Amino acid sequence: MSAGHIRNTSAMSASLRCGARTRSGTPCCAPAMHGKARCRMHGGAPRSGAPKGNQNARRHGMFTQDGIAERQQVRSLLEDAWKLLNELE
Repeated sequence: MSAGHIRNTSAMSASLRCGARTRSGTPCCAPAMHGKARCRMHGGAPRSGAPKGNQNARRHGMFTQDGIAERQQVRSLLEDAWKLLNELE
């Protein structure tokens, strides 16, 4: 019979869990950081996340209003061209 160590884990098991989801879709089991909704691995650590005013996400302009409108126009033009080709056949 092994005695093992008796650890007091009641505080950790009673703490709030991280609200993030893992890649497999299951909830993260790590405890959330104090005063935050995420664990240290999912953005609860100090100074985690993108810096203020980060422009890295706007590098190519694909999701600007102009870019979206241009793709919609091209899509409608292609639909009209396909309709015309189908009518000519």
